[in-house]
Amino acid sequence: MMLNEIREELFRLQDPEYRQLQLRILPTKAPETVIGVRTPELRGLAKRLAARKDAGEFLEALPHRYFEEDQLHAFVLSGMKDFGRCVELVRRFLPFVDNWATCDQMSPKVFGKHRKELLPHIAEWIGSNQTYAIRFGIGMLMEHFLEEDFDPVYPETVAGIRSGEYYVNMMIAWYFATALAKQYREVLPLIEERRLDPWTHNKAIQKSVESYRIPKEHKAYLKTLRIARAKG
Repeated sequence: MMLNEIREELFRLQDPEYRQLQLRILPTKAPETVIGVRTPELRGLAKRLAARKDAGEFLEALPHRYFEEDQLHAFVLSGMKDFGRCVELVRRFLPFVDNWATCDQMSPKVFGKHRKELLPHIAEWIGSNQTYAIRFGIGMLMEHFLEEDFDPVYPETVAGIRSGEYYVNMMIAWYFATALAKQYREVLPLIEERRLDPWTHNKAIQKSVESYRIPKEHKAYLKTLRIARAKG
């Protein structure tokens, strides 16, 4: 009954114009699985859902049918306060994540209070064979380990990832653009040594050049490090 109630509410909140936008930016989602509900509406619904005693019923009902149900799931997990329970539910959910939006918008606040305990789980996600688990693991390194808890071993780990998946390589590029903004001297050698595959290397430089957080002089130097495409 709860699942039907949630689904009815999602369709009540449907915005047809927004749905068309979502279909354009979510190429991995089948059109029939996208309802078209704006993110603020979903976040509000997730807060109400999380407060319910039967919220676990929804979290156990995997896989979900609709993209918005995955979004609700991600937002509920993002608000959890119990680290152990949150990690358990994230691990259970990740195999069912099939798009960049759900992956990137799942950001449990409690992880920031348990960074040391989080690291083994990040290693597990990055070492998996699941596209969005890898992307999520890289995202967690980017979010939680580029400032006071930074260690040069983390960008080394990300540089060592090799994948044929577009959404993994885009996250690697995003990670390095962010790392160059926050830990330029430590991370620059990995770019100078061309430790990433050529496409990801150039994409990381592109994102860095587009970033407002990187000084002009750094951008100018990074441009000289682009790998020229082979002619053929």
